[in-house]
Amino acid sequence: MIAKVKATQATQEEVAARIADAAKRANQEAEARRASEKPHSLPPERGGPKGPEPTRYGDWEKKGLISDF
Repeated sequence: MIAKVKATQATQEEVAARIADAAKRANQEAEARRASEKPHSLPPERGGPKGPEPTRYGDWEKKGLISDF
C-alpha cells in the first residue's frame, strides 16, 4: 500500500510540474504578444465626465444628479 501511495504522489508531482511548465510557456507567449502590439491611438473624449471614471464606482454623476446603472 505504501508503494501505491508513493506512485500516486510521484504522478501528482509530475502533473504539477507539467502544469507549471505550461504556465511559464503561456506567460512567455503573452509577453511576446504584448511586446509586438502597437499602442492604440484613440482620439480624446469629448463631453465626458471630469475627474475619475464614474463607471469605476458603479454610478454616474452629472450636474449633481447621480444615476445607478
